[in-house]
Amino acid sequence: MVQCPECESNLDIEEDEVDEGEIVSCPECGADFEVITTVPLELKRVVEEEADEDEEGVEEGEDGDYS
Repeated sequence: MVQCPECESNLDIEEDEVDEGEIVSCPECGADFEVITTVPLELKRVVEEEADEDEEGVEEGEDGDYS
């Protein structure tokens, strides 16, 4: 059994039930993780690109010329 890297709750994921590159979610905190390796099971947090794009749009608006 592997623990969620974010909230440390137990994730019901078996090494033989997932493939590398698969995305899994924590039912407790809702965080998404990519399976990096299956033996041992290693997860990496998936960063949502949409949030990055929204932040860039706000920054561009703030830097614009309003005269």
